[in-house]
Amino acid sequence: MINFLSHIFLPAESNNYRAKLLHHNVLILFIAVVFTSSLLFDALKATLPSVLGIQTNITVEQLVALTNQKRAESGLSPLTLNDQLSNAASLKAADMLEKDYWAHNSPDGNTPWVFIKQAGYSYTYAGENLAKGFNSAEEVVNAWMESPKHRDNMLFKNYSDVGFSVVSGKLGGQDTVLIVQELGDQAGRPIASSETSQPTPLPEPQITQTLVTAKSDSTPAAASTPDTAVGVFATSETNQRPILNSLSFPLNIDKALVAFFIFVFILDMIVVERKRIVRLVGHNTDHIFFLVAVFLFIVVLGRGVIL
Repeated sequence: MINFLSHIFLPAESNNYRAKLLHHNVLILFIAVVFTSSLLFDALKATLPSVLGIQTNITVEQLVALTNQKRAESGLSPLTLNDQLSNAASLKAADMLEKDYWAHNSPDGNTPWVFIKQAGYSYTYAGENLAKGFNSAEEVVNAWMESPKHRDNMLFKNYSDVGFSVVSGKLGGQDTVLIVQELGDQAGRPIASSETSQPTPLPEPQITQTLVTAKSDSTPAAASTPDTAVGVFATSETNQRPILNSLSFPLNIDKALVAFFIFVFILDMIVVERKRIVRLVGHNTDHIFFLVAVFLFIVVLGRGVIL
């Protein structure tokens, strides 16, 4: 057994002084297995969604609690979960999935305020934050807080209500979880002191920004460009709980495999150096740097996005 493992992992005379795992025929077989596995994953998602499907641990209750925690840390009053704003968030999330877009404005020109008014919420101030691709409510809220414009939106003093929607579906051909946060203050409610800074109104902005804030009788006001952060967004909770999460499971497998081969290359390089083995085929350092770059790309690929 020891000799077999040594043949697989360590350079020796039996494997022409290169770990068997690093031989070209083995690497080609490995690539073929990975490609086949990806096809099997897609088939499994389509035929057995209860085994491999979209899964999220994000709940509306967590999002509300964490949002209010951040507001409390800034000395602001908590927001009340509002059914109408939650309905507006659900309408917005459903519209994004149906029309396959990732923006504050829909392709047919509907602004966030259309969904808020459609839900029956009459507002003095209103705002929207979006997110997708996150694994936890903490990641979502922290990503918003790390973005100055999203942070300003969440900590705007004149907001009194909030609504969330956590929805899973396909966006841009990829499985994802959307998180929509709608913020507002109902018309007729006393406005807070103007001591607190608020987003600077713009005359006729296009709502394709990170931060979106509007007054009821004015055009939407905001300013910024989309940010990328470590996570994803949603509004209503997903009832189905598949055994494997199609959002994270394949990425975790990819990271584990790349990390494994980085380890094998490093181990091979160490043994070659210690035993002073001379061979024509080398370049382990190049391979390691390449695999590290691939690993980092996979990590970035799995990060969530905010808008």
